[in-house]
Amino acid sequence: MTLIGLVRVTGDARDADRQHELLDPICARVFEEEASRRRLIKNRPQLLAALDHLRPGDMLVVTRAKHLAQSMLEGLNVLNDLFEQGVAVKVLEGIAAGDHTKRSLFLDQGRDIAELRRRLLSQRIKTGLQAARERGDVGGRPTVVNDVRRAGILSLRNQGEPIRAIALAVGVSVGTVHNVLTREE
Repeated sequence: MTLIGLVRVTGDARDADRQHELLDPICARVFEEEASRRRLIKNRPQLLAALDHLRPGDMLVVTRAKHLAQSMLEGLNVLNDLFEQGVAVKVLEGIAAGDHTKRSLFLDQGRDIAELRRRLLSQRIKTGLQAARERGDVGGRPTVVNDVRRAGILSLRNQGEPIRAIALAVGVSVGTVHNVLTREE
């Protein structure tokens, strides 16, 4: 049995180094995948490349289930997708640690718990934002466009200036200029 590793590279270089420390000694080959929001296996070239190296009896190895996607919940969903394709997966740490060749009640319950946790967090955030609105507070980032900046943006646009030049002159992003102009139309 050959082990093929998959490292998920995020903004934290130490995390990628730690994954390599665990996978390099035990895997015949380790593939690195840049972190993205792509969950579907068919849209992930490095995961597909790792799967192409697997032969019957081989296993894909990750340090944690969450390294298969953006979060633990999505990682467990990808794990189940891999099982449906007949891929055996070894997870070294965390709730899903172990050798897995098919769906299990334990992993399904872990996925359900992660989903419940996500829903509870979402509900807490919504409740907090609602309470803030009732107090008169506004959630989110403070606006960078005041009346003076708005007037400057509109004046420069009326003079025929391009959006990038306006953004540079006023000291805001191109997106902010675009949003102001869109609201004024």
